[in-house]
Amino acid sequence: MAQVPGEVDNMEGLPAPHNNNPAARWESPDRGWEREQPAAATAAASLFECSRIKALADEREAVQKKTFTKWVNSHLARVGCHIGDLYADLRDGFVLTRLLEVLSGEQLPRPTRGRMRIHSLENVDKALQFLKEQRVHLENVGSHDIVDGNHRLTLGLVWTIILRFQIQVIKIETEDNRETRSAKDALLLWCQMKTAGYPEVNIQNFTTSWRDGLAFNALIHRHRPDLVDFSKLTKSNANYNLQRAFRTAEQHLGLTRLLDPEDVNMEAPDEKSIITYVVSFYHYFSKMKALAVEGKRIGKVLDQVLEVGKIIERYEELAAELLAWIHRTVGLISNQKFANSLSGVQQQLQAFTAYCTLEKPVKFQEKGNLEVLLFSIQSKLRACNRRLFVPREGCGIWDIDKAWGQLEKAEHEREAALRAELIRQEKLELLAQRFDHKVAMRESWLNENQRLVSQDNFGYELPAVEAAMKKHEAIEADIAAYEERVQGVAELAQALAAEGYYDARRVAAQRDSVLRQWALLTGLVGARRTRLEQNLALQKIFQEMVYMVDWMEEMQAQLLSRECGQHLVEAEDLLQKHGLLEGDIAAQSERVEALNAAALRFSQLQGYQPCDPQVICNRVNHVHGCLAELQEQAARRRAELEASRSLWALLQELEEAESWARDKERLLEAAGGGGGGGAAGAQALRRGEELAAAGGAVGAGAETVHLAGLAERAASARRRWQRLEEAAARRERRLQEARALHQFGADLDGLLDWLRDAYRLAAAGDFGHDEASSRRLARQHRALTGEVEAHRGPVGGLRRQLATLGGASGAGPLVVALQVRVVEAEQLFAEVTEVAALRRQWLRDALAVYRMFGEVHACELWIGEKEQWLLAMRVPDSLDDVEVVQHRFESLDQEMNSLMGRVLDVNHTVQELVEGGHPSSDEVRSCQDHLNSRWNRIVELVEQRKEEVSAVLLVENHVLEVAEVRAQVREKRRAVESAPRAGGALQWRLSGLEAALQALEPRQAALQEEAALLAVRFPAQAARLHQGAEELGAEWGALASAAQACGEAVAAAGRLQRFLHDLDAFLDWLVRAQEAAGGVEGPLPGSLEEADALLARHAALKEEVDQREEDYARIVAASEALLAADGAELGPGLALDEWLPHLELGWHKLLGLWEARREALVQAHVYQLFLRDLRQARAVLRNQEVALSGLELPGTVESVEEALKRHRDFLTTMELNQQKMQVAVQAAEGLLRQGNAYGEQAQEAVTRLLEKSQENQLRAQQWMQKLHDQLGLQHFLRDCHELDGWIHEKMLMARDGTREDGHKLHKRWLRHQAFMAELAQNKEWLEKIEREGQQLMQEKPELAASVRKKLGEIRQCWAELESTTQAKARQLFEASKADQLVQSFVELDKKLLHMESQLQDVDPGGDLATVNSQLKKLQVWPG
Repeated sequence: MAQVPGEVDNMEGLPAPHNNNPAARWESPDRGWEREQPAAATAAASLFECSRIKALADEREAVQKKTFTKWVNSHLARVGCHIGDLYADLRDGFVLTRLLEVLSGEQLPRPTRGRMRIHSLENVDKALQFLKEQRVHLENVGSHDIVDGNHRLTLGLVWTIILRFQIQVIKIETEDNRETRSAKDALLLWCQMKTAGYPEVNIQNFTTSWRDGLAFNALIHRHRPDLVDFSKLTKSNANYNLQRAFRTAEQHLGLTRLLDPEDVNMEAPDEKSIITYVVSFYHYFSKMKALAVEGKRIGKVLDQVLEVGKIIERYEELAAELLAWIHRTVGLISNQKFANSLSGVQQQLQAFTAYCTLEKPVKFQEKGNLEVLLFSIQSKLRACNRRLFVPREGCGIWDIDKAWGQLEKAEHEREAALRAELIRQEKLELLAQRFDHKVAMRESWLNENQRLVSQDNFGYELPAVEAAMKKHEAIEADIAAYEERVQGVAELAQALAAEGYYDARRVAAQRDSVLRQWALLTGLVGARRTRLEQNLALQKIFQEMVYMVDWMEEMQAQLLSRECGQHLVEAEDLLQKHGLLEGDIAAQSERVEALNAAALRFSQLQGYQPCDPQVICNRVNHVHGCLAELQEQAARRRAELEASRSLWALLQELEEAESWARDKERLLEAAGGGGGGGAAGAQALRRGEELAAAGGAVGAGAETVHLAGLAERAASARRRWQRLEEAAARRERRLQEARALHQFGADLDGLLDWLRDAYRLAAAGDFGHDEASSRRLARQHRALTGEVEAHRGPVGGLRRQLATLGGASGAGPLVVALQVRVVEAEQLFAEVTEVAALRRQWLRDALAVYRMFGEVHACELWIGEKEQWLLAMRVPDSLDDVEVVQHRFESLDQEMNSLMGRVLDVNHTVQELVEGGHPSSDEVRSCQDHLNSRWNRIVELVEQRKEEVSAVLLVENHVLEVAEVRAQVREKRRAVESAPRAGGALQWRLSGLEAALQALEPRQAALQEEAALLAVRFPAQAARLHQGAEELGAEWGALASAAQACGEAVAAAGRLQRFLHDLDAFLDWLVRAQEAAGGVEGPLPGSLEEADALLARHAALKEEVDQREEDYARIVAASEALLAADGAELGPGLALDEWLPHLELGWHKLLGLWEARREALVQAHVYQLFLRDLRQARAVLRNQEVALSGLELPGTVESVEEALKRHRDFLTTMELNQQKMQVAVQAAEGLLRQGNAYGEQAQEAVTRLLEKSQENQLRAQQWMQKLHDQLGLQHFLRDCHELDGWIHEKMLMARDGTREDGHKLHKRWLRHQAFMAELAQNKEWLEKIEREGQQLMQEKPELAASVRKKLGEIRQCWAELESTTQAKARQLFEASKADQLVQSFVELDKKLLHMESQLQDVDPGGDLATVNSQLKKLQVWPG
């Protein structure tokens, strides 16, 4: 908030201008004293001047005090407050705070209660702090100055408040230089402007210019000439003028009379007082001027609304028809079922294009017309201030847009699906042609290779079979490489079937035929490979068998040796070598078994057998017999070697055992022996038993070694071993018994020493001198008791342990001594246990007594302290002191709760001690009784004191709260009674009062109930309580009556104030709305965006008009009510009934201007839409021209097809773009029908647009025909090129003169036969191309030359290929016959050699069966 202007701030606390510097006047006599004036004259003049200044100052101060007091009371009357003495009543800060709250409208901090100086200083500080927060400058004013009643500073503070809240807000702008003045100058300028032209009124200041009273009357006459007859006033009758002006202002204007005539009609009127009074005139007349301005604006009204029922019915009918067409069309074009042929799909695409170009544009125009129609309906409804039209469900623009969006989506999906289907059908036709061509080629190749793999010529030896396998692998590689081509045929067929090709059955049959032939070929190849692998595996097995037989013969020669060794080391070495040989035999035996098993599997095969099963069995039996003989010979050799080794080992071990037994027997007989004899004896025993058993076994099986006396040596060793065992066992038993007795004696000595120490500790007489020492001794005794209990088990088992140890050795002296010591230990342990139990009880009793005495002492100390405080306490009368005492009692309750637990613990401890028979039971019980009696006394005393404090606290709180509520109620009542009965202050005060009443009512009722309860509870205070309740009820009733009267006055004033406010706002808006409407003369848009913006703003204006229609109706109704009530006027000479017709006229004028402007904007918007569509159509035509210019015919089939596809898309795009042309045409026709000013221009532009469109369509059709011709030619040239390439490829194959080996010549001849068959089959290809060429020359004569030339070249190449193929066929036939003859001789030679080798290998046999078998084999030979 801005500070008070400088010129106003300078007025704070200063005297009038003529005595602005009293110090200077006091100094002038001093300066004159030094001059030539006599001392007496100077002193008299100085005294007179001083008294004059003081008199003027006192007079001005009195005027300011009276004026400021009245001013303060005029504002405090709103809140029901009043002051009598300005200086005294502002000292406590309460009134100052309320004054600032009224002026600022803000809530200040609540004043502090109390009448002490410190409370007043605090309240004044709060007010001054608030002024500082409002950026009010306070010069040398402190809270102590106001509290002390300083007259000058108090007046200065009030003047500062007046400046801040009354004068600072004044700002006047002059008409000449627009200079803004503030505060005092602004107020002076306002007075000069208002009194200009009045005779004898010249306001130059706020002092002498107001003395005659004409200025006050002039101000009143300027604004209310009916109250003052200025012509009858004279300058000489100042008191009359002032009295009349002040009385008129108070009675008719409601301005508080701050001044009296004698306060102004004086030699030096007080400037501040006059400013304060004039400010009230300024604020009142400023509000009055605002009301007059509002009344002058009533003259601009608008017309009533029009009916739109028929337009709505037309809209709904058209919308229903359009929606029905959209739903029907969506259902038709959403069908995605297409013809399964290329021609059928093309026809469906043409039908869809016709729909898009002919039927849809008409409906699109209807949709646009519906939108314009709905916009017109809504505009008319808003103009009539009626509820906007809401189309019935399903017929709104949003529903049409949604349905149209679904239609466009279905169209897009239909078009995309049709084009995708068209492309798919074209691809399927191309795939079918490729499939037919590849099937023919694959079938020819498969037949040739099936004949090739049906032959078996493998041979009877391993090298021949391996060579046949290599040839077969070459054939397989050739066939595997061809598998991709066969799969290509299947993939083509699958693609055709997946795409739904219409001739898919024929394609599937041809595919199945090719796959069956391929499966047959792969089966033949696999069977041939299986046969080859069987032959090869069998020949390899036969070769391995030969190798194994040779190896077994070598091993038999090594096993015939008879050497067995002459000692143990040599026998073990021979046995180790033999183990290595056996390992080799075992490994090779597994290999032999595997070979035999593998060979036998070939003899058990079903179907094809690579060799005679009998031959296989003979070879297997021979190998098996050799292996069995070798294994038997190896086993015999091992038995001999093991027998030799066992014999030599037995002799050596018997000798070692006898020597060891003799040594141990001597050792046991010695006096210090016995150590380690058990382990050595056990080992010797096991060796002797093993040697005896081994000796018997070896003695039975030895043939070449002398075994006499071996059994006797083994028996002698066994007897010596038994004697050794008996001596060792006796020695061990004696040693163990002696060691156990000595150990028992040592343990018993340790136990006796510990028991003596424990008895000494348990029998101690020290039980402690206080609680801490008793606790320490108890802990030590618990540890000792635990140790004693831990030794109870060992002490009880001493007799059993001694009986166990002494039973074996008899009752020797050592055992008797140990028995005596055991008895001693048992007696000592019993004594220790008994003494420990007694000491534990003594310690427990001592600890309990010490603990109880400590608790009793602490409790008695606390009780004594609290008794002294309670007995010395006096219940205070002050509420604050009572609250302090109550807080102390709350803390005392917590301490007593804690102490009560301790007292209960003491009683429980005493009970236990008495019941346990403690020796100090009487002393303990006496202490308990004393503590309990003191506790009961302190509890009774506390309850008594708490009851006294509670009674005082309840009554004082109630009285204080009643006083506060009564003061608040009285304050609210006074505020309501003192509030002015006009303006917004009364309403503001009433709203605050209602909120206060809602908050105070439940509180007042609660206080009444509480007073009745307290009176019953405390009869001594009943009179005081009833008196407070009655006073509060009386104040509450008076407040309710005042609030009701105030509410009635506020309601009447509020209605008038709301009417004037609404009228002012409506008139401001009406002027702006007429300027915004503008009518037909407003600016027209130059683009579509500008037209949309203008329409949107115009529609927004209409919405605003519609919203304001309710305000207009309300203002008219309110004005009529006011006229009917009391004929109210808005200003002097300005009656309300005179302005109502002007208001209605202005309203209808606004509606007419808006409608005219809307019509002009709609026509301009429609024309801009046409221009937008026209620009889009022209852009499309330019793009078409660019696309059709510079086209060249492509030179390949793919490029021609791609060009055709692009051109079809281009044609489709042209057809779709025709819609834009139609839209532009229809828009131009609509402009003509509607009588638009731009209709003729639009028609001319559309005519030129259609001519250009037709020209582009003609060029596009011509280019399409050229592309179709070029496609036919390129198809023919591609077929010719493929055939030409195939002829050149086959020509190279036919001219290949590479010389090959004889075994490949026959294969080459077979391939050439397949090549000739393929050539004959593809002769149809040549004939087909010739037919296509003839047809093309007939249909397109302009292409005859190039077609004829290409046909001649192909015929020449074909003739050359046929001649070359025939010549090579004759050459290969002759070479094949010669090669077959050579192969026959070679095979015959091999067969003879094979038979010769078999005859050489024939075994004459050693018996008759072998000879007969060989004769049968020779008889069945082919030779």
